[in-house]
Amino acid sequence: MKAQAVVFTAPNTVEVQEVLCPDPGPGDVVVRTTHSWISNGTEGSYLRGERIAGDTPYRPGNPWPFPIVAGYQKIGIVEWVGREIEDLEIGETVFCAMGQVENMFEARGGQISPSVSPRNQIWKLPKDTDPLAFAGLVLTQVGYNCGTRAPVQVGDGAIVIGDGMVGQWAAQTLAWRGANVLLLGHYDYRLDMFAPGSNRHTANTALKGWRQILHATLDEASVIVDTVGSIRTLESLLRHAKRHAHIVSAGFYGTDDLLALQPLRLGELSVDMVSGWDLKRMNDTRELIHAGFIETLPLITHHFPAAQAAEAWALIQEKSEPVLGVILDWGG
Repeated sequence: MKAQAVVFTAPNTVEVQEVLCPDPGPGDVVVRTTHSWISNGTEGSYLRGERIAGDTPYRPGNPWPFPIVAGYQKIGIVEWVGREIEDLEIGETVFCAMGQVENMFEARGGQISPSVSPRNQIWKLPKDTDPLAFAGLVLTQVGYNCGTRAPVQVGDGAIVIGDGMVGQWAAQTLAWRGANVLLLGHYDYRLDMFAPGSNRHTANTALKGWRQILHATLDEASVIVDTVGSIRTLESLLRHAKRHAHIVSAGFYGTDDLLALQPLRLGELSVDMVSGWDLKRMNDTRELIHAGFIETLPLITHHFPAAQAAEAWALIQEKSEPVLGVILDWGG
């Protein structure tokens, strides 16, 4: 079976190609993609050749991770259902994670249409909400995982490092839980996306005086979430962690991932490592999007036709204009 896919063919090289997929089996679903949501961080590190698996960095001597079909999330219309599947109908709009592909570094990928996917990669969507709100469901779930991993009481201080999509959704989730949240980032236009409220605050760490905002916002933090993969930034904020606080690590550190344990022991701090997705978190995230507690559509800044994926990636990497959530439109 043939499909169109966004393929990383070499470092910083993006092409839209015809690819081969296995013929669908009795437990598979064929989904015609309408929109896919680019994961700027994860996909970007694959594009640069920095990782060879989900959280496995590339090291000299590893196989070169190209070509590879980009991404892991999309929405689309069910075109075909295997005989073993009884709860999906042709014509239904669904979220779809990975699709199967042949002759690539990995035998799966997300930015592909049509997508041949097993049933466990498909989520039914509420009919009364714009399906596009769920197009980044896996990545949204990463932010939800960051925001729910640590125990939090109403009014507890929470610091989120990073104004990207995972940071935004982690901050939204913590605020929904009642924490007093401070979102740290470098871009005012992104920080403005975290709507202000009595327990929702932001600070631009590229500007002087941001630490005064931190001190004025919260005395101590019960949770510090790192979404950018910066050991240096994380360590600089440990002085603001209260005793028995939780450090939540969601960034990709590559090979520069050494965190000193003794400072954590002094404060009896816990480190929570978040990665991947599971069924419960995906379902919980879908419900919070549906209920409006997690907002996704306001984070979308750009749409590109899927055929212009290379142009989309040039914008993401160069940031020649304000950019965050980027959708590829497949015309499905």
